[in-house]
Amino acid sequence: MRVAENLNQSLHSLLEAEPRAYVLGEDIADPYGGAFKVTKGLSDSFPGRVLTTPISESGIVGAGAGLALAGDVAIVEIMFGDFVALAFDQIVNFASKSVSMYGRRVPMPLVARCPMGGRRGYGATHSQSLQKHFIGAPGLSLYELSPFRDSYELLSEIVEREEPAMLFEDKVLYTSQMFTDGVVDDLLSFDRHPQAPDVARVFVDDPDRYDVVLIAAGGMAHRACEAVRDLLVEEEITALLLVPTRLYPFAAEPLLGTLGAADVICVAEEGTAGGTWGAEVAQQLHQRMWGTLRRPVRLVHSADSVIPSAAHLEERVLVSGDTIRQAVVEALRD
Repeated sequence: MRVAENLNQSLHSLLEAEPRAYVLGEDIADPYGGAFKVTKGLSDSFPGRVLTTPISESGIVGAGAGLALAGDVAIVEIMFGDFVALAFDQIVNFASKSVSMYGRRVPMPLVARCPMGGRRGYGATHSQSLQKHFIGAPGLSLYELSPFRDSYELLSEIVEREEPAMLFEDKVLYTSQMFTDGVVDDLLSFDRHPQAPDVARVFVDDPDRYDVVLIAAGGMAHRACEAVRDLLVEEEITALLLVPTRLYPFAAEPLLGTLGAADVICVAEEGTAGGTWGAEVAQQLHQRMWGTLRRPVRLVHSADSVIPSAAHLEERVLVSGDTIRQAVVEALRD
């Protein structure tokens, strides 16, 4: 099953299980079913609760936050995640603050789904990874879609927390297959981290034997897996990949035992450097592991550039599996 199909089924299941749930967004109703077909079939199955909206990201998120504040569950779709900048005020100054600014905790089950990332030739304003701009807003949680985790389980967890959340969805993942039964390919396997069930572990033979730990969220999963394979085959370096679904707040404590055994820890993300999720992870690890880290945590980002539409130019800007491999090799030489 492809990731988009899994997400579509999960939204069907959520609407069926939760009669208070609404889905809002631009062009999400049938027969179009959304720009990436994630909402296909939903409006026919749940008329009156799956609603196409005017082109106003601020209005969509504001309406969703109002529904959540009134006791409903709101899933809002931003057609391209780049446009979430237009809803920044509703997310940061209304939804996230409403959880605690009334003198008591107010449930706010709002999920803003944001298709992110490049490698589809959409160019500078439709290909960005803007996760870093929402890190650190009190009351706001950030998640990322993962091919290692069923979307219904993830959406249910987010809704049960009853706090506003951003769900970042790498657009390339939509057409990728879900990883199931602990198998990535003929070389790599995966499981759930025993101390952090929302983190997938990808490993070669044994999850407890590795030289390097890579940390990358769902959108980077395939490129990080490529790096794990190349490090083994070309450099004889064994890497363990950790793929968290909850980006922020990032729970470092359950992972410290795993991270403490690595010669190098490398965090890879597609966004540009500066105030990023990777920097937040590195800060937490430096604070907790200063006495035991063998090297500074290595960060991998895309180039400091707008994202070109032409495929050969886009490739030069965005993080690749080889970018990650080179970063690890260079770190080991330092």
